[in-house]
Amino acid sequence: MNSAFAPGLLSRVEDAGINASAPREQLWVDGWLVRFSPGKAKRARCVQAVAAGRMSLDERLARCAAIYAGVGLPPYFRITPFSLPAGLDEQLAARGMARIDDTRVMVASLDADTAPAFVEEDGNLESMSFRAVDGDAFAEWIGLQRGSSAEARLAHAERIRHSPVRHRALCVLDPGGRPMAGGQVVVEGELAGLYDIFSVEAMRGRGLASALFRQLLRLAMADGARVAYLQVEASNAPARRVYERLGFADAYAYHYRSPPAA
Repeated sequence: MNSAFAPGLLSRVEDAGINASAPREQLWVDGWLVRFSPGKAKRARCVQAVAAGRMSLDERLARCAAIYAGVGLPPYFRITPFSLPAGLDEQLAARGMARIDDTRVMVASLDADTAPAFVEEDGNLESMSFRAVDGDAFAEWIGLQRGSSAEARLAHAERIRHSPVRHRALCVLDPGGRPMAGGQVVVEGELAGLYDIFSVEAMRGRGLASALFRQLLRLAMADGARVAYLQVEASNAPARRVYERLGFADAYAYHYRSPPAA
């Protein structure tokens, strides 16, 4: 973890990320939050190992395996610096579970004095039309862009609709009213999470995503957010460079473990 951030901030960011991805399909298993949404996002269909628990590891793994078998989903275990019990990652690796989806959580200050990239005027905005869209419409659009199944698109829409925290989605429209880019911001107290930032392939490299990013963060700041976070694949160097230019820095890493069959 990056020690440059204030003590306790990163654990609050982790909690906010868990809340932002909450599906209705979840159960507690001895201190582990077991999620089994049929949607595409792994964070909504994985085990969040947030407490040490009382059972043996094998007992808990067996219970989790039964839950996922019952709903026809592969089991995934999300491993963060906060995962419990200590040594969980090594124990899962010793049981033959593969490490996948190495991801970075990046964090930035939204204070006006320290984050000019978010509050300064953006020349691109004059030629762009932003439209707020509801969760159902956004989930359908982003799912189609990513090739998600109808079941996954419906699950995403339901997760947004029943979320314990507010999701706000924007799309950037072309002159004909067609979406060229879209994304979401989720505000919980002082924290704002950026999710599903996406530009259609034909429009990439034109600054749409950056302008959308700034617009979403302006909305978040108006709602009281003072810290922003996002999650990005470690291998996505182009996106990480853009986020670094906007003031984000790596805060901590996470990955998943899955049995070989998954």
